[in-house]
Amino acid sequence: MAELITLPKMSDTMTEGVIVRWNVKVGDTVKSGDILAEVETDKATMDMEVYAKGTVLQLLVEEGNAIPVDGPVAIVGTPGEDFQALLAGNSAAKAAAPSTDAPVANAPASTIAPALNTITSNDERLKASPLAKKIAAEKGIDLNAVVGSGENGRIVKKDIDHASSTSAVTNVAISNAPLGEESFTEINVSQMRKTIAARLCESKFTAPHFYLTVEINMDKAVAAREQMNQISEVKISINDLVVKACAVALKKHTNINSSWLGTKIRYNHHVHIGVAMAVEDGLLVPVVRFADQKGLSQISTEIKAYGKKAKEKKLQPQDWAGNTFTISNLGMYGIDEFTAIVNPPDACILAVGTVKDSVGVVNGEIKPVKTMKVTLSCDHRVVDGTMGADFLKTVREFLEEPVKLLV
Repeated sequence: MAELITLPKMSDTMTEGVIVRWNVKVGDTVKSGDILAEVETDKATMDMEVYAKGTVLQLLVEEGNAIPVDGPVAIVGTPGEDFQALLAGNSAAKAAAPSTDAPVANAPASTIAPALNTITSNDERLKASPLAKKIAAEKGIDLNAVVGSGENGRIVKKDIDHASSTSAVTNVAISNAPLGEESFTEINVSQMRKTIAARLCESKFTAPHFYLTVEINMDKAVAAREQMNQISEVKISINDLVVKACAVALKKHTNINSSWLGTKIRYNHHVHIGVAMAVEDGLLVPVVRFADQKGLSQISTEIKAYGKKAKEKKLQPQDWAGNTFTISNLGMYGIDEFTAIVNPPDACILAVGTVKDSVGVVNGEIKPVKTMKVTLSCDHRVVDGTMGADFLKTVREFLEEPVKLLV
């Protein structure tokens, strides 16, 4: 019996996914555990397994298109099997299937609804690789204007790159053109960006935010980091020191390590710190678990590993779940200070600025000092001003006397 394959929920917040690349084609034989496709979720690009056994009779979603969770993506069964009754019983699958009277199993191996590796234009078949199509769509490049250098004139990635560089030259010419000419590029909103927008809007407009900023003398922290890096196998960063300082401070100030649950407030006894990381499509927040119990080298190693996985889109759901507090650091971009939006379900998030040379009063004398500003964004439903101020005082004490982090 033919079986309808649907899109599984691959993260706790996923509502739809984009088929980035099919790993099979019509006519291929699959078994349980095979990777059917690569799917872009709201968090990362993940492998979609198939749990059916048989022959791929139909692929119902074109690469680059979105499909809701539990939506039909493929049909697996026996070659030559009539699965029209299966399509008729599922309106979404029927709408996705190509209109044809011939059984799909007898169609060419490249047939997908419509073909994955070709684009129809002016009643001709324009050949292009899936990656080339994806990049062209993101950059707003018309594939009809691109000359393919691949086999049989197939358009490949380098052809898109060349077209992109040519377009850049054209844009320079446009800037010198007469007034009145306008141009723009539009791309589809990624699953990650959709989720970021929804979650941050929900946080900003439901949680009453307030902000507390302190300036920290970082002279001893900078000196301690330099000494540590002379003996540590992994390089310690200022951000690693901030994570550790916050983790230890949260054990003392459990009211900051909390969550608003509507009818309850949860005070977490464990410390899981989310570390915001910028990636191509937006922002990911992998979690350093039990950060208060880990040394600086271990914290640094974990964050670096998460950063690599984030850029390669290999983070898994367990990597970003369970945060009780979040840190967002833009100091490496030269930002002095900023405010961040609380990352649900946390009650607070710390925005960290750059360490910069300044002038301060030390023991009654004016001296050059290194300072860093941090801003705590608080959900006022959970945290009051004095609570946040006490927490920041403790964080400052740890960073101004970093030896306290080691005992």
